[in-house]
Amino acid sequence: MVMVSDKTAMAGRKRGSLKRADRLFAYAILVPAMIAFGVMVAYPFIDAMSMAFYQYTIYDVEPTFIGFENFVTILTDPYVLGSWVTTAIFVVGTTLLTMVLGLCWALLMYQDFRGRGVLRTMTLLPWILPSTVSAFIWAWMLNGKYGIVNVILLSIGIVSEPVQFLSNDVGAMMAVILTRAWISIPLFMSFFLAGLQGMDFQQIEAARIVGASNLIIVRRLILPHLKPVFLVTGALGMIGNLQQFDIIYALTGGGPVRATSVLSIEVFRQAFENWDLGMASAIGVLWVFTLMPIVVYYLRSLFKED
Repeated sequence: MVMVSDKTAMAGRKRGSLKRADRLFAYAILVPAMIAFGVMVAYPFIDAMSMAFYQYTIYDVEPTFIGFENFVTILTDPYVLGSWVTTAIFVVGTTLLTMVLGLCWALLMYQDFRGRGVLRTMTLLPWILPSTVSAFIWAWMLNGKYGIVNVILLSIGIVSEPVQFLSNDVGAMMAVILTRAWISIPLFMSFFLAGLQGMDFQQIEAARIVGASNLIIVRRLILPHLKPVFLVTGALGMIGNLQQFDIIYALTGGGPVRATSVLSIEVFRQAFENWDLGMASAIGVLWVFTLMPIVVYYLRSLFKED
């Protein structure tokens, strides 16, 4: 009995030492990551949040506390409020277009045909290219004088004179939405294709045997099956589009006449053109609170227990 109890006690001490070693190993991994997070993310975020309550321009030696004055200016400034509306239009339009085109392309890539692997690989090209390069490509294609889009429209008789896409409000917004969607389609296609590959193919075959059309199969079988994918990709797409800056800045610079000036462009203008760090921080706070509900929804969907 004494030997058994000694062995039990020794095994318990070994388990305890292993647990302590595991905890120490976890701390050794987490602590450097938490320090890096605090230095690179948390501190700049808190500093920017606090700067929103100060007046701090290039003409000020030290920041001056002004309370909620920057936020009052935001709520009464038609340009800033207009940028928030522009952001909503850009985010919703880009996300919906990307989801529709990504689903259509995934349905095509789901079919079995020769060269499918090569076409799938080529589909990733817009996602691999730097976004600024993609913006310059689309700026060339939509150019009002020598752009290939105008050449095609003129040759088939849709328009009688070149369209200045990047020089009018609607055309510029369509250009940035189309460019961003073109870059994002490969990622969305991958999500939808993964969801399709997890579907029972026998259901589709059975539906075809009873005479169901492709439209009914998509509406009654494929779309309900892909509903979780739609929810997650939609939230992920909106998060990415809300943070978009480089494509819009390279393509239109926020113009013409602020037609494509989203919140990210407005923050850049206030910080690096007007040199008003307080106002830029206040707009950044508005930006964060716009982004936060979508992030919370996405994280809940990601970690939700079935």
